[in-house]
This record gives sequence, C-alpha cells and structure tokens, in this order.
Amino acid sequence: MKNIIIILTLIIMVSCSNAQKSVKFSFDNTNLSKTKIWSTHITGKGNPCKWVIINDNGNNVLAQTSQETEDYRFNIIINDSLKYKDMEINVRFKAEKGDNDQGGGPVWRYKDENNYYVARANPLENNFRLYKVVNGRRIQLKSSKITMQKNKWYNIKIIVNGEYIKCYFNNSLEMETTDNSLKNYGKIGLWTKSDAVTYFDDLKISTINKPNSFK
Repeated sequence: MKNIIIILTLIIMVSCSNAQKSVKFSFDNTNLSKTKIWSTHITGKGNPCKWVIINDNGNNVLAQTSQETEDYRFNIIINDSLKYKDMEINVRFKAEKGDNDQGGGPVWRYKDENNYYVARANPLENNFRLYKVVNGRRIQLKSSKITMQKNKWYNIKIIVNGEYIKCYFNNSLEMETTDNSLKNYGKIGLWTKSDAVTYFDDLKISTINKPNSFK
C-alpha cells in the first residue's frame, strides 16, 4: 500500500511539474523531422497539413506552408510535451499569403483536433476572433475589428484563468469573455485555416502566478 501511495504521489508531482513549466520556443534549433514533441493535425477536410522550419531573412521560423483550399480545414501543430490550464500565451506571427484565408493564431486547452480554443487574426478580413471548437464544430465567441497587413509581424497574447479569457493584439486588449466548455488541462499549439501560409516565432507559454486573480 505504501509503495502504491509513493507511485501515485510521483505521478501527481510529474503531472503538476509538466503543467507548471514556463517555456519559450524560438524555433532557431528546432528540427521537426527529428523531434517528437510536435505533432500535426487537421480539423475538417483535406490532405495533411505541412509545418516546416524555414529561414525568414536570417531568422528561423515555424511555417504552415500547405495551400489546400477546403474552407472548413484548420491546420494545427501541437506541442505534446506540456499541458496547461491557466496561462499566458505570447506568439509573433506573419501572414505570408493565401487566397481563401490568411493569418492564424494560438490554440490552447487542446484535447484533440476536434476540441480546443483558438484565437486568430486575419488580414483579409481585418478582424481578430476567438473561437471554441467542440466536437469538430467551430463556434465564435468574440470578434474585434483590427487593422493589419500581410508580410508584417504582429503579436497575439492570450491570458486564460479558469473560465476567463482575454485576447490581446499588439498589446491592445481586443476581446474578453467567459466560457467553460473546455475546463481541463490541455496542450498548446498553433493554427491556420484553409490555404493560409503563415509564419510563427517566439511562442512563449507562462503559468499565471496568482491563479485566483484575473488582471
């Protein structure tokens, strides 16, 4: 019985440790073909998406380069090594091209390709939107008008605490709401839609120091 208690304690400690890490991915030394901590997924239809590390003016970035044109097709890359519940996410991104769609953003509380939250910015529509995907159905929670251009770097920041969600575009608070559809710890990732070719860099995930506050 004592051994069982010790084993269970160690499992809980490891799980909590994984959930509490604060990490940053600059993709400078990332080799997606060799590392096993990133996996790619699709919500909807189409062939597999294509995420690669490319050189962008002397800087390595993570890029979604598939240009499948199905409308209900969401290209996702997920970090499988860490899980978070309450966190702050920061990521830089640049919309390179796309006829049907452009831009993208971060994914959090990812359970599988059909259940997660995502916030994305789109220069074709000049808007910033927050969605939940539940059982494969994308549901809009909030939308904000913004001004952005393709081929230019921007920043998205997400703060999540319990059911509270705040979404920042270039350090400006654009959306906030509450939703408890996905309550548990989940994985973090990045997302684009349809034929959007998008570059991402400097993905940082930090736990909230005061989980009972939402400032």
